[in-house]
Amino acid sequence: MTKIIDGKKIAQKILNEVKLEISKLDFKPKLAVIFVGSDKPSQTYVRRKQEAAICAGIDFEIYNFSANIEKEKLVKNIKDIQKKEKNIKGMIVQLPLPEPLFTSEVLDAVNPAIDVDCLTNTNIGKLVMKTADFTPPTPQAVLEIFKSIKLNIKGKNITIVGAGALVGKPLSIMLLNKEATITTCNEHTKDLAKTLKKSDIIISAVGKKNLIRKNMLKKNVIIIDTGIAFENKKMYGDVNFVEAVKKASFITPTPGGVGPITVSLLLRNLLICAKKK
Repeated sequence: MTKIIDGKKIAQKILNEVKLEISKLDFKPKLAVIFVGSDKPSQTYVRRKQEAAICAGIDFEIYNFSANIEKEKLVKNIKDIQKKEKNIKGMIVQLPLPEPLFTSEVLDAVNPAIDVDCLTNTNIGKLVMKTADFTPPTPQAVLEIFKSIKLNIKGKNITIVGAGALVGKPLSIMLLNKEATITTCNEHTKDLAKTLKKSDIIISAVGKKNLIRKNMLKKNVIIIDTGIAFENKKMYGDVNFVEAVKKASFITPTPGGVGPITVSLLLRNLLICAKKK
């Protein structure tokens, strides 16, 4: 029988631990969000981060910028905010940015010491070299799920669908560091179904509804769906859940799977930064 992974339960446990440790600090740390433009799904994600931060006793502030702001001006603003606000112990640039601004230069304007999304070149480099103080929240959420189901991934055949900077790339590094056997698929992968059918574990991170169907899965596969797509204001993952739940041994739902864990881990990263003040 398929076990549906309760992401909210895992997230709440982490959040409770963060809240307790935050209460022991002699100051109140702040999470700062750089928000450019007016992307609706992004507004929803930011609101969830705000709710969780407030619940954990963390100050929260959104810095809004127009979608047509010049890249150089945005970079300067990000750096100025960090100079002025000494209690900021976590800063994120909410993605996606409007296309002209989506550059490593904007992400690298965040001090790596408070880069709780782990998107700066410095922190990605530390991830590769196994010297990171903290890890990217969504990839780490996948590892927390494995931990919750007591799964040893050493030697397991894991396929990651999607090679983006937020999930696919850093997750492949983290899983390789744990000695799993990794296959990474992208939009140019030929015969995705053939690759997936060989997989013990599938982790999807694309953002395309119904990308993965039941005929692409083998019996008792473990499925972690980190992809998010919206249709008629409803949230979907990459995997057709109704079909996949009949074949998987473990599966994450969307919503209620990886998302809540990601938010709680973002705040745990902030706690690590705050303790290093």
